[in-house]
Amino acid sequence: MATNEASCEQPQKRGTKDKPNGYFADSVVSERRQKDREERLALVLWRRPIITLHYFLLETFITLKEWTLKLWRRRGTVFLFLVLCSLFSLAYSTEGAHQKYVQYLEKRFLWCAYWVGLGILSSVGLGTGLHTFLLYLGPHIASVTLAAYECGSTDFPEPPYPDQIICPEAGRMEGSISLWSIISKVRLEACMWGAGTAIGELPPYFMARAARLSGADPDDEDYEEFEEMLGQAETAQDFVTRAKLGVQNMVQKVGFFGILACASIPNPLFDLAGITCGHFLVPFWTFFGATLIGKAIIKMHIQKLFVIITFSKHIVEQMVSLIGSLPRVGPSIQKPFSEYLEAQRSKLHHHTGEGTLASENWLSWVFEKVVLVMVCYFIFSIINSMAQSYAKRRQRSQQQRYSVEKTK
Repeated sequence: MATNEASCEQPQKRGTKDKPNGYFADSVVSERRQKDREERLALVLWRRPIITLHYFLLETFITLKEWTLKLWRRRGTVFLFLVLCSLFSLAYSTEGAHQKYVQYLEKRFLWCAYWVGLGILSSVGLGTGLHTFLLYLGPHIASVTLAAYECGSTDFPEPPYPDQIICPEAGRMEGSISLWSIISKVRLEACMWGAGTAIGELPPYFMARAARLSGADPDDEDYEEFEEMLGQAETAQDFVTRAKLGVQNMVQKVGFFGILACASIPNPLFDLAGITCGHFLVPFWTFFGATLIGKAIIKMHIQKLFVIITFSKHIVEQMVSLIGSLPRVGPSIQKPFSEYLEAQRSKLHHHTGEGTLASENWLSWVFEKVVLVMVCYFIFSIINSMAQSYAKRRQRSQQQRYSVEKTK
């Protein structure tokens, strides 16, 4: 505990005691950082498109170069990975009785990788983050729930499931669907998505840990904000700062179970937990184990239950009736919702070779365009973020050159 208290005090020592000019020097540094930050935030596609794209390409080139050097240093691991890929490719292309197992593994691997990737995109911190639960996993669970109640079964034919959901040939069995059967049907993809979000929380942890071990100034604004917050712990008044300090204290004092509690509920401040664990040198498996259990098991089951209950048959029917009871606009809004649900039911009973169905209504068209807009905005935010990272490199390089010239 004494070690933790000493660790908490360390960031506060990076202040006036180390500078001969005291408060004035600190204020100059703070103003310069604020000015640099404002300049970087102004570097976006819709304001300075040419410079933003130029900086984005330069930052991409630098990042690729850094990753190439890292892979070269671990060329033994890379060679082993390539050998394994070659063996799998050989087994995949060779005819034999093993083909059905290879195809099964391929299908499962790609399905799991798809959801893990979406989970990583949701939390890794690229740009604004892509809300893949709302755009992909949530609608998938809702579709399975609606189909299960309509078909009276979760034994959807494979293929076409999971690309398309249709009812099995066996007759409908009333009352055979339970909450647990739907949870079991979507457990794999939900847990893989949750595991992806846990993996996406690792960069803040590794960044803070490396900064603490090296003793160098952190090259991350979130970490700088974290250190400033620790320095203002006793004087914090606003709700957001106190909430962040609460998360930091829980993680630091409670340890594994504190991390587990923060990871098990929807928590926009969880990035701070990763930074806190890295800064106070919490062991990797303590942090990642608690995060994985919290996000991939506990939190995912809470979210699954919410979506499944919300889209259960009687709840959906009540919601459509409630929409129809709205004054004036109710019936006009209720009609497209009813048509959409009826179209989804028809698709569930539409088998291959039975012709094409009527076109989707405007609700599905709107949802597709919303998804497209959010994905485009996510891509733009990545471009802006990488351009701002390169601008920060330039600012640091200029500051270092200025410091060297000043000491001559």
